[in-house]
Order: sequence, then C-alpha cells, then structure tokens
Amino acid sequence: MAIAEVTVIPIGTGTTSLSSYVADMQKVLEKQRGITYQLTSMSTIIEGPLNEVFTAIAALHEAPFLSGAQRVSTSVKIDDRRDKPDASSVQKLQSVQEKLVSRQTRPN
Repeated sequence: MAIAEVTVIPIGTGTTSLSSYVADMQKVLEKQRGITYQLTSMSTIIEGPLNEVFTAIAALHEAPFLSGAQRVSTSVKIDDRRDKPDASSVQKLQSVQEKLVSRQTRPN
C-alpha cells in the first residue's frame, strides 16, 4: 500500500484564502475509489494501491482549475512500502508510539 502526502496550491486566485478550494478538493476525494484519505492543516494524506493514489492525485491537481484557478502547484511525497502489506499511516504512528513508551519504561 502506498501513502502519499499531497499539497495542492492554487495560484492566481485573487485572494489569500484557499479554504473553498480545499473544500472542493475534499469533495473530489470523496468520489475516488480504492483509497482512504485524511485532511490535515497543511496537506492531505492519501492511502491505497499506488495506481489509485496517482489517480486521486491527478484529480486533486485538476480540481482548482475547475474552480477557476489559472495555475496550480502540487507537491507529492510517496511512501510505498512493499515488505509489509498492512503498512498504513495508523500503523506507522503506532510503531513510533510503542517505541516512545518502551523508552519511558526503560531504566536510566
């Protein structure tokens, strides 16, 4: 399973507020098949098979144009781990939390 962090920035919108574009992009994601996603304050995390993730990213990139933006800048980071079939954002966070707890219970 691939995990992607995607930041889409509409440019030339006439305003510094982008929340309406973000809301439109979340509606686009709701229609995508085969993925899960999570909106954060700075980006969106998308998880699923790599081809479905790429399809969702392309749809996200296109959405601001459909809402009137004249230019769009999209940044993507992808973590595609194939040695663990259940690798997900939740699993990655749990692994870090477990290590934090084990360090706290270790004698100094």
